[in-house]
Amino acid sequence: MKNILIICQGGMSSSVLAKKTTEYLKEKGNDIQVEATSTNEGRNMIEKGKYDLYLVSPQTKMYYEQLKKTGERSGKKVINIPPQAYVPVPMGIEKLSNLILQELPES
Repeated sequence: MKNILIICQGGMSSSVLAKKTTEYLKEKGNDIQVEATSTNEGRNMIEKGKYDLYLVSPQTKMYYEQLKKTGERSGKKVINIPPQAYVPVPMGIEKLSNLILQELPES
């Protein structure tokens, strides 16, 4: 199973998005779990390296460079989520799922 973490300001809106994206990915036959957390906790999670991919929400893109550097130090990929993929409607969920599948490191 692959684990993905969405990092957003408070982790609330991303929790809904994470749940819907996990359900969509599983329906498509992918063993991928998506979770969400706040920016402060996200930095700690990147340092621990527990997740396979870290996604930064549009409302926290001002922290992207810091989070990306933390990811580079821990050998983990950190990417921005485009606004059109950060909408908990079917089209947004599909875009986010495609982004995850495209960016997920092979292992």
